[in-house]
Amino acid sequence: MDAYQRRHRWAGLPLAVVYKFVDDQGAYLTALITFYGFVSLFPLLLLLVTALGFALEGNPDLQQRVLDSALAQFPVLGDQIGANIYSFQGSILALATGVVGSLYGGLGVVQATQSALNKMWGVPRNSRPNPIAARVRSLALLAVGGAAVLVTTLLSAVTASGGVFGAGVRTAAILVAVAVNIVLFTVAFRVLTALPLTFAQVRTGAISAALVWQTLQWAGAFLLEHMLKGATATYGMFGIVLGLLTWIYLGALTFVLSAEINVVRERRLWPRSLLTPFTDNVELTAGDRRAYTSYAETERHKGFQNVDVDFDPPPRDDAD
Repeated sequence: MDAYQRRHRWAGLPLAVVYKFVDDQGAYLTALITFYGFVSLFPLLLLLVTALGFALEGNPDLQQRVLDSALAQFPVLGDQIGANIYSFQGSILALATGVVGSLYGGLGVVQATQSALNKMWGVPRNSRPNPIAARVRSLALLAVGGAAVLVTTLLSAVTASGGVFGAGVRTAAILVAVAVNIVLFTVAFRVLTALPLTFAQVRTGAISAALVWQTLQWAGAFLLEHMLKGATATYGMFGIVLGLLTWIYLGALTFVLSAEINVVRERRLWPRSLLTPFTDNVELTAGDRRAYTSYAETERHKGFQNVDVDFDPPPRDDAD
């Protein structure tokens, strides 16, 4: 099996991506991005409710239109709107809390993504942006990326709307959404990595991430439209929380794995020896050696610090 996967790219490359993901503790990187993503969404929901309160206050016509809309059928939020529609008021404190909370969570997402990309690409710690420059870069990408995600989410809602829009409109929405996602992931992979990367170096991962992310957006729109709408407040609350956590985690996992594809392809970190995660008694491939060397060089903290990596022959069993 080991010899086969080394000879065949279609088997060796995916295996090397999985091994690189495990070596980089990709599950923890994904969980960190998921945490900040989840933290940012609830303040956004608070912003939505607050803005709705300002708009509905003293406007009976708009209040009735909201009651007749699909928004009133969503779990938890819809129940609160229906019960308090005529006394709905905006709150300056809630508005400020929503803005600060969303900014904190959003910056946390981009900062965690920066750290993950730099780790995956083996950027030494002394070559990474300082804390101030990193947050300025994160803030700029957060503004652009947030707008792009909003656009593609709206387009996904159009494509998941069934017969409301014609087939031509839905097809055009799909193509535009995928194109916007490809641009977004390309920019994220290049801007958030402290290395001068070209489009060719991140193209494969960007296209893969865009296609999977579009599928996740369809799934989210379908979940809201067909499974959560009209649910009771209790089950709807669990559905929203678990659905959001799963959706964000799958999105973060898609991003991390797609970035690993770029790194493995560009750095030629394949083929890998099949048994490297399980034993020391293994002959390392050239891909293994390049991968393990990059892990050590990533931990260089100062420019005048030297990191040299040597490999001794693997230990031999007595039976050998």
